[in-house]
Amino acid sequence: MEGIRHKMVNVNGISMHLAEKGEGPVILFLHGFPELWYTWRHQILALSSLGYHAVAPDLRGYGDTEAPTAITSYSCMHIVGDLVALIDSLGVEQVFLVAHDWGAIIGWYLCLFRPDRVKAFVCLSVPFMPRKPQMKPVESMRLFFGDDYYICRFQEPGKIEAEIARYGASNVLKKIISSRKPGPPCMPKDNAFGIKPDTPITLPSWFSEEDLSYYANKFNKKGFTGALNYYRAFDLNWEQTAPWTNTQVKVPVKFIVGDLDSVYTTPGMKEYVNGGDFKRDAPMLDEVVIMEGVGHFINQERAVEINSHIHDFIKNF
Repeated sequence: MEGIRHKMVNVNGISMHLAEKGEGPVILFLHGFPELWYTWRHQILALSSLGYHAVAPDLRGYGDTEAPTAITSYSCMHIVGDLVALIDSLGVEQVFLVAHDWGAIIGWYLCLFRPDRVKAFVCLSVPFMPRKPQMKPVESMRLFFGDDYYICRFQEPGKIEAEIARYGASNVLKKIISSRKPGPPCMPKDNAFGIKPDTPITLPSWFSEEDLSYYANKFNKKGFTGALNYYRAFDLNWEQTAPWTNTQVKVPVKFIVGDLDSVYTTPGMKEYVNGGDFKRDAPMLDEVVIMEGVGHFINQERAVEINSHIHDFIKNF
């Protein structure tokens, strides 16, 4: 990771770690679950070499960034507050935004609340999910996908953390990162992650033992509770965003997803992305790219192509 600088900044009442490289217009990279700034290592090196200032924080609760204990400290208002303060600390008015998984969800909130701070958004994996006022999201997920749906299984504090401890952070991370099972992701009660001690898990070619070790060391040190609290704040986000019901996202967007992604293969998602509703909710959606034979961790699995997609889009602004 030659030339990547690391520093701590105080934002919104917490201490945040970020990795950065390069000079020029800022590209802010937001990681998902269960990841770290490190997921963007290929993008940081590539985009900084093209004349951009690449900045990738560990989000609240992850890696070397502070992890408040209360679930209520992980609402979209808190996380977006962190990001606005981070953008201020960089001394710029606007950033290019690139985000994946939970980072993408937070990215949509940033675009919804503060479109003035985002020049353009390259969104990976998770499209905009408009607020449905009829029912709280977790209740809705339970109704559609059952109690074993992963987000439902993540709700009870301490329970999934105990499962992770039972198998070890390294094995759990390996299983999640190597999985290519289409959605919706479900976790059986007897063995949430489907880890069998007598069946070794093979890492994909694009993720090394060294990469796994970096992740596992950080999660062993920090724990998973902060990361899981994002899921536990789903319903709180729904309550807090009532004023934005039926509000469109008015930021230029490019959306990229793998056709094997568990999000994209969840029932209803393909229809939403490709059927016109996504474009209705995000009218400045410029392009949807469906990458064939690619799973969820798209920015690592197809790093070179994703780097090109990012640059091809943001160079227009």
